[in-house]
Amino acid sequence: MLRFDIAPICANAYRFQAAMSFSIAALYLFTPYKWVAFLLAFGGLLRGFVSPHRCLSYKLFSGLTRQFGLAKQQNAGSKMFADKVVFIAGSVMAISWLMGSEIGMIPATAILAFALLDLVTGFCAACWAYGLWYKMKAA
Repeated sequence: MLRFDIAPICANAYRFQAAMSFSIAALYLFTPYKWVAFLLAFGGLLRGFVSPHRCLSYKLFSGLTRQFGLAKQQNAGSKMFADKVVFIAGSVMAISWLMGSEIGMIPATAILAFALLDLVTGFCAACWAYGLWYKMKAA
């Protein structure tokens, strides 16, 4: 579903967001700093359920891509869906850490892999799933 109630977002700025998600997942997996999952969950909550345009990191990355002439606008719907997935994964990571469980390693690994894929190739798996869902729903 296309989102016309929210201004289009910069797809290249979201690649920087993927770098942030990758970094946070790597910190979670390979360091004792498990609290970083709260950053992932908060970013996903803000960008996915409120608006990407209210997120400070998105504003920074959007400004940088615009300044360097790399801005590429796209509808916000699919990226907001991806951020909702990030919110869920980050929340599971944070809650499992608070409970002393290792189950948070599973969503952290998924975020690490899919964020790297988005960062390197520009392919957003959650965006693809979002589009597929609405194609199947329309049929």
